[in-house]
Amino acid sequence: MCTVSGKAEKKAGAKPRAGAEVVLTVPAPKAAIPQPENIPLEILYEDNDLAVVVKPCGMVVHPAAGNEDGTLVNALLYHLDSLGGIGGEKRPGIVHRLDKDTSGLLLVAKNDAAQLDLSRQLQERTVEKHYLALVEGTFREKSGFVDQPIARDKNDRKKMAIHPDGRPSQTEWTVLAEGRGCSLMDVHILTGRTHQIRVHMRHLGHPVCGDPIYGHPKGVKVPRLMLHAHTLTFTHPVTGQRMTFTAPVPEEFRKGLKGNGVAFGEE
Repeated sequence: MCTVSGKAEKKAGAKPRAGAEVVLTVPAPKAAIPQPENIPLEILYEDNDLAVVVKPCGMVVHPAAGNEDGTLVNALLYHLDSLGGIGGEKRPGIVHRLDKDTSGLLLVAKNDAAQLDLSRQLQERTVEKHYLALVEGTFREKSGFVDQPIARDKNDRKKMAIHPDGRPSQTEWTVLAEGRGCSLMDVHILTGRTHQIRVHMRHLGHPVCGDPIYGHPKGVKVPRLMLHAHTLTFTHPVTGQRMTFTAPVPEEFRKGLKGNGVAFGEE
């Protein structure tokens, strides 16, 4: 913070007058390593090797510029007794990620051996991830498959886009129910690219409702990004047991469905 003659100065290029008193307050340095924070966290399962947690909408997975605290990693460090370290100091235990405004299931490794094995399963596509997505419009066909490569948008580095030179990206989808100008879908991603579902749904002409990046500004009214990581299936790295978990549908997601006339089986 900078003050000039007792008044806060907000313009970076401002030139103070001769004789003005300039005071610069330097904030205390933040720890480079994420610190444990007592943030409420729903843990569906935990053992010595891994945990399955439910990330709420609005929470960032790991610290980054502009989000140094209040992340899922900060919560994990508080609630779990150990985390795998292969991901680095800012990503301990993180095997895969969800967008900030996507809620749902995340798999967390509690030691390096588990992290290596779970990462291998993701690379070999033996981890099954199904999402609930409310998208704009209705479909003639009730199921389909998208096989379109995704790359960083050359005109906007914060966005992703379909591009022939992108990484292979595959998405299966099935319509579960229809509402007023929208459809609830089960979306199974065979690959895990950044913004994959959001980009593929836009490619189909049916962007995810409430999407501030790829959606329609005047689309279906909903209280949040209507994307929820609903079920997760993987093989336990130690026992070899095939395990499946289901995340409860958040209240705001339910409101978005109900408000647009979509009936969902869990209600």
